[in-house]
This record gives sequence, structure tokens and C-alpha cells, in this order.
Amino acid sequence: MIFLKLNLTKVLCRTFAILIAFICINEQVFAQNKSKRKASVFAKQNLVAWCIVPFDSVKRGPVARAQMLNNLGITKLAYDWRTEHIPTFDEELQTLKKHNIKLEAFWHWSGYADPSKDKNLAIIFDVLKRNNAKTQLWSSFNGWKDFDQLPQAEKVKVAAVSIAYVADKLAEMGCSLGLYNHGGWFGEPENQLEIIEYLKKPNIGIVFNFSHSETQINRFPQFFPKILPYLYSINLTGLKGDNPAEVVKIGEGTIEEKMMGIILKSSYSGSIGIINENVAPDAADGLKIDMEGIKKVLKKLGDKEGLKSYK
Repeated sequence: MIFLKLNLTKVLCRTFAILIAFICINEQVFAQNKSKRKASVFAKQNLVAWCIVPFDSVKRGPVARAQMLNNLGITKLAYDWRTEHIPTFDEELQTLKKHNIKLEAFWHWSGYADPSKDKNLAIIFDVLKRNNAKTQLWSSFNGWKDFDQLPQAEKVKVAAVSIAYVADKLAEMGCSLGLYNHGGWFGEPENQLEIIEYLKKPNIGIVFNFSHSETQINRFPQFFPKILPYLYSINLTGLKGDNPAEVVKIGEGTIEEKMMGIILKSSYSGSIGIINENVAPDAADGLKIDMEGIKKVLKKLGDKEGLKSYK
């Protein structure tokens, strides 16, 4: 009898030990899965402030702008500029580093068929190299002679020559080129995709702007999966109405929710830009309005993870 009791005690102890071990393993697995869970692409830490340099009634300089971003909790900046900002390029990049703000991108608009003749582009190359900045150049291209008369295949080849020059220069510095949709033939995502697949250069991607997609909204579900592997950034605005859509503030449109829902369900993991252009005179107010608009849309989409990041 005593022998049976001892055996039963041993069995119970072993069973209890196994149960405890099983619980501990499950907790570890749960914790690992939780840590591996994909954060919302619309989370605050993934936001990039965009169009806040020339579109700012306060006319902040590099230090004031960096302080504003710190105060708003935004850790990335895509730098757009005008001629008057060229003298402060170096100060801007150095100030961003001091304030722990990532230079996500530098803006460039090319009106030259031959980019080697673009003086502003040469200035940008120099400042990026001088500051050892590893970033993206967001660029739109045009200026090709008699371009509209060319067949599609020739358009791709002509555009590719200009784009390859810029991409190769950036590659030497460890930087990338983001093809920026801003209207015209070059602004069509399908054409950008053709250029990328034609050149096959690893440092060329796409920057997709809601604000320049007014005539592309109906095609978005079709072309988005195709450009997804090359997407560097998606810049948000609200979109309202039909084709062409009206650009409004985020959360005030009728279309951006559906587009953001498609993005949320996808594997996209690039940055999300918020734009102050036509949002508010003061860039700080514009960025706050954008973030409130994002929260409004995320609530409708049921993106609890994303919403948590704004508290």
C-alpha cells in the first residue's frame, strides 16, 4: 500500500512538472509570436514629415524645424526645398542628426533630359556625399524632346537613360532613387514599373503619392500589387469624389480609407508620408491635422495596433 502511494506521488509530481513546463513553453512561444507580430505600417513611428519646408508660414529654419518634429514625436523627414534653402542644406542635415531625426529622403525635380547638366542635382550630390548621408532621392523626370510623339517602348528607353545616370551616381554614395509620381507620363505607376524592370538596378524604387493619384484611383487595386515590391514610400492625403478625385485632408475623403485598407492588408513595410501642402499655414498644425485624420481612418479600419501608437 505504501509502495502504491509512493508511486502515485511520483506520477503526480511528474505530471505537475510536465504541466508547468508546458505552460512555460506556451508563454515563451506566445511572447515570441507577439514580438514577431507585424506592427501597423500606419504607426506613428513610421511616419515621414513631407512638404513642411516651403509650406510653412512660420518659415522655420533647420533648428526650429527639427525641434518641431521632436515635439510632435515624428522621427523622419523627407526634405523638400526651394532655391532660398540651398545655403542651409548642410546645416539641415547636421541638425537632423543632432535631433535624432532620420533623413528619409531629399527632393529633386528634374527638367533636364541630360541630368548631368542639372546644377541643382550636382549640388544635392555634393551635400549628400559631404555629409555621408545614406538616403533616398525622391525625383520626378521630364524635359525630353518630342517625347509625346514616341511609341511606348521608346519612351521607356529615353527616360531610362536619364534615370540610370542619377541612380548610378546615387549608388556610388550608397543612396537610392525613388521615382515620384507627379503627373504626366512619368507619373503613371505602370510606366515607372516598366522603367524599373527595364533597367534592373537595385537602388531604384517608387514613391507613390495619393495627392497625385486623382486619375489613378480606379486602377489602384490593380497596379498596387505590381508596384508593391518596389515601393519606398506612400504619401497620404484624403481623396474625395470620382475620377479625377479631389484632394482633401486625410479622413475627410471618400476614397483614402479603401486605399489605406488595401495597403494595411498587404506586405508593404515602407514609410508613410504625411503632407502639409494645402493642409494648414503652419507646418506643425498641418502635421497634427494629418495625424488626427490617420487616427480617424485607422479606427474605421479596426487597426488597433496602429491607433495605440498615437496615444
